[in-house]
Amino acid sequence: MGNSKKLTLAIIGLILGASLVACDDGRGGAESAAKQLASAVAALDVGSIAFDGKDSAVANEQLRDVFRALDPDKPTVEAGEVTLDGDTATVPLNYTWKIGAGEWKYTVSAKLKKSADKWLTVWDPATLVQGLADGEILSKGSQSPQRADILGAGDAKLVTYRPVVNVGIDKPRLGSADAAASATQLAELVGVDPAGYAQQVQASGPEAFVSAITLREEGRTITDQQIAAIPGATGIPATLPLAPSRTFARAVLGSVGEASAEQIEASDGSLTAGDVTGTGGLQQQYDAQLRGTDAVVIRAQRADLAQEEIRTAGTDPRRVVFEVAPTPGTPLRTTLDPSLQALAETTLEKVGPASAIVALRPSTGAVLAAASGPGSNGYNTAMLGEYAPGSTFKMIDSLAMLRNGMTPDSKVECTPTLNVNGRTFKNSEGYPADSLGSVTLRDAFAHSCNTAFIAARDKVTQAQLEAAAMSMGVAVEAPNLGAAAFLGSVPGEAEGTEHAASMIGQGKVLVSPLAAAIMAGSVAKGAPVSPQLVLNPGAGAPAAGTTLEPSAEAGQPSSTVTPEAPSKASDRPITKEEAAALSDMMRAVVTSGHAGFLSSVPGAPVGAKTGTAEFGNENPPKTHAWIVAVHGDLAVAVFVEEGGLGATTSGPLLKEFLTAAG
Repeated sequence: MGNSKKLTLAIIGLILGASLVACDDGRGGAESAAKQLASAVAALDVGSIAFDGKDSAVANEQLRDVFRALDPDKPTVEAGEVTLDGDTATVPLNYTWKIGAGEWKYTVSAKLKKSADKWLTVWDPATLVQGLADGEILSKGSQSPQRADILGAGDAKLVTYRPVVNVGIDKPRLGSADAAASATQLAELVGVDPAGYAQQVQASGPEAFVSAITLREEGRTITDQQIAAIPGATGIPATLPLAPSRTFARAVLGSVGEASAEQIEASDGSLTAGDVTGTGGLQQQYDAQLRGTDAVVIRAQRADLAQEEIRTAGTDPRRVVFEVAPTPGTPLRTTLDPSLQALAETTLEKVGPASAIVALRPSTGAVLAAASGPGSNGYNTAMLGEYAPGSTFKMIDSLAMLRNGMTPDSKVECTPTLNVNGRTFKNSEGYPADSLGSVTLRDAFAHSCNTAFIAARDKVTQAQLEAAAMSMGVAVEAPNLGAAAFLGSVPGEAEGTEHAASMIGQGKVLVSPLAAAIMAGSVAKGAPVSPQLVLNPGAGAPAAGTTLEPSAEAGQPSSTVTPEAPSKASDRPITKEEAAALSDMMRAVVTSGHAGFLSSVPGAPVGAKTGTAEFGNENPPKTHAWIVAVHGDLAVAVFVEEGGLGATTSGPLLKEFLTAAG
């Protein structure tokens, strides 16, 4: 190409470029300014925006005042199509806020003005919210719906709103009386710390009501007259979501109260100060389902509007710009039987150490009672305890032995002692001499001959023990349970003394009282029991294997929903024939073994297995006391953490429970 041609093209290019610039109406600059404005408002920071006749810092402070009540929420803001009119332009700003369970969408019009070569934003509060005037801000109010109930078997109301009285000092009622004296008197009456409460009352404002205690209306012994006799003291009626009694299934159900600072921080904005939420147990796990969603109302109002003016005004001086209706919570349906749960707790009320009674229905897996005694100090021993099962594990041993060709009538050798790699194993104190020697497996099971079962260790591998445990619903996941639980841990490998210890439910074998009840229930059902506590998990149920931190007390370990265990049930579940043989042996524990005291329990014949597991380093060692039983379509496990022998400690508790249960 010649130089002249190149020059011609270059000139044409210059002319075209000049004409494009000449045609530029400023749209590009206006669009850029609009996008910057949208981005800045979305970040709730317009300090970098150039305004027409308004200081950016002042505008920024106004914007923050307007939206402060919505903190920590921020909107998404998108700029629409710019409309030009000479040196001015307008642009729609499309706002979207996530407010509680709702979405607040609106569009406002922002004005831009060209000054020299720069587009400036014209400040107007209505650019933030439709119709907002200078000196106005937003306020936010919320109200929680009534919390949903937790229901039990037959949809009986376990946790529901029950009448209470909030007892405290109402300072305006004090008159000339001394605040500290009244507070001390009231604290002594209701049983709270007098010095601490008096300090609290003195430190509060002159208009304050300072709560001392909340009492259940039903069965309260402190009367209105006693309260009224103290100057300034009063009782304010209210209702709270409560179980039938203070202790009823508390470790399982959890409790309800104002959210703690830790819960608010962990809630990612869903909880604020004063919100009611669940703490521990099912109340915490299913809080979202039970709580529902709050009603939220956002209003525009004068920044200097006082609460007193709102209260006394005939018409609310604020105007509603957005509101979300509340969504009521959904009741949580469980299988807990109120009478059996109460009976289990009454049965344990005088037991000093940590203890538990679990009752379930083998045919359905329904958990009817999961009681932890007062010695558990609020911990869910029934479902989360991790303990050596002792001789109750001989049900597992026996299943493995049956699978290796034995029957309840097969002969085994029961010796007074047995040495394994230098460690001596023996039978429990008082073992009957006439059940020593060559005895049937049934007899060895009925009297719980440790040496006979340990002697079988070479014929029963640790892997077979693990498989038998899984066959009976132990050491597997519980996908239908719907609550935090430990279902057992049985190592698949162990040798020498550890394998020998496994044969009598010690070593590294661990179960919970719930797992022990499942083991017995699988015998009654003739198939593995899959336990169920929550019938409609809905929202808030953790995924299988999710860690839940229960409120561990008294040094108890925290646990997980499922232990480290196979992710599926056994691929060889217990059969009806195997269960029938085990049922025959469990019945022998009552008819000829050391649980004869259960023979007088009315109704269906009882089958049982006792267990005593040594733990700790004391001499003689402390023991866990266990007994499990089947009685018709009921499987029960009773556990006492420090309890001597299973038959003598847990046995009477089981008999009391079964007899009263009918």
